Amino acid sequence: MSETDASPPVLERQGTRATIRLNRPKHLNHLQADDLDVLLSLFAEIEADAALRVLVLTGTGRAFSAGYDLNSVAERATSAVEQRSAGSAFEAVVNRLEDIGIPTICRLNGGVYGGSTDLALACDFRIGTDTSEMFMPAARLGLHYYKSGIARYVTRLGLDNAKRLFLTAEKIGAAEMLRIGYLTAMVPPEALDEEVDRLVTTLAGNAPVAMRGMKQTINEIARGELDAEAADRRHRDSMRGDEIKEGIRAFSEKRPPRF
Repeated sequence: MSETDASPPVLERQGTRATIRLNRPKHLNHLQADDLDVLLSLFAEIEADAALRVLVLTGTGRAFSAGYDLNSVAERATSAVEQRSAGSAFEAVVNRLEDIGIPTICRLNGGVYGGSTDLALACDFRIGTDTSEMFMPAARLGLHYYKSGIARYVTRLGLDNAKRLFLTAEKIGAAEMLRIGYLTAMVPPEALDEEVDRLVTTLAGNAPVAMRGMKQTINEIARGELDAEAADRRHRDSMRGDEIKEGIRAFSEKRPPRF
């Protein structure tokens, strides 16, 4: 792909699967200001399509993403107002990704750096190759990262790993990413698509309403913001809903459920 082929993120559909592809490979798919609005628009489009069951986020080329464009950060650093706007815009995109109702998979086709480490962490699953690597350079750049991103590191990876990655700004490889729980699975590059497809098939075959509700409850618990009454209501509704009827019927008939 030539630089003239580079573009903002693109959306591809295949049956019940949506794929968003970061598409600036010459610059390791770094995100520009305009890309943030595009991503929010694509997220809304996916949420509005009831036929979609799973979202895969990936990159074009040899890296997943180098994060937010440092030149854009530097330009906005000249103004406190603009700096807050840039930071909050990126944070809003990552938080919105975390809250998408359908399951999300980050297909880490290579390295993941800076803010894009949080973008990937906002996905429900992260499948990476054994050549993947990551680092969070905030401490080297003199940047205090936004609070929801730090919270995601702490709740997903644990206090000690969050401190290590943020405060040392050291680069770690795929095996260590797997050990600390950043990666859900690690595979050779040639097996990446097969592993992602396997997980997509599993998720797409499960009960969508039950998964959406449980994902919301899990995220709320992780953030310390559980709406217990709403979670109880979703549980009670599921006990008399169509999904559980089909699930029990399929179990008794020894066949896959059809949700």
